Amino acid sequence: MVEAAMVDILEVEDLGRTYPSGDRILDVLRGVSFRLGAGETLAIVGPSGSGKSTLLGLCAGLDVPSRGRVRIGGVDLSTLDEDGRARVRNEQVGFVFQNFQLIPTLTALENVMVPLELRGERGLGPAARKLLGEVGLEDRAGHYPAQLSGGEQQRVAIARAFMNRPRLLFADEPTGNLDLETGGRVIESLFQLNAAAGTALVLVTHDAELAQRTGRILRLRGGSVVSGQ
Repeated sequence: MVEAAMVDILEVEDLGRTYPSGDRILDVLRGVSFRLGAGETLAIVGPSGSGKSTLLGLCAGLDVPSRGRVRIGGVDLSTLDEDGRARVRNEQVGFVFQNFQLIPTLTALENVMVPLELRGERGLGPAARKLLGEVGLEDRAGHYPAQLSGGEQQRVAIARAFMNRPRLLFADEPTGNLDLETGGRVIESLFQLNAAAGTALVLVTHDAELAQRTGRILRLRGGSVVSGQ
């Protein structure tokens, strides 16, 4: 039997991204390669402007590389159009962002159900309530985002990220807008759910202590990997 961690859920090969800037070409990311097995955790760290968010966007298929390729679950994103990449994300990927990105007109429970409702699935209430309970917010299910604290909103976002049972989770500075104590509670929720689900995790963070909690660390500087490849 093949161990789950031997299966690559994310493959990044010689990834690069350039952008035109006036009469120059900016080389934002250069020659990044790594693999992530099912259930593994990876932190991407580096100073501002090192290419962390660009790399995350390329890995998630939110942007298209200038060279190289990304595979999620063996599917080469470069062979897909925008709709095809969106399908891969909806079927295999979860997201947690720094600014929560909850829908303000939906309750916490409704926000958690959104990913699977977009697939046309119904009868999602019990599973969504269970996830809210796992992040300590079952009693806030009927509250709207404006009625929740920042930490509560981020925990709703974490529950939502796991609603579609993703194989791969991308978290972009998930504690960036939170104070230290609140951020700590949010991270505990994230790692507990991630471990229970056996999801591969790619975490972008400026927090060195948080990065140390992951199994591997990829360090970027000036768009290139300086360690951890």
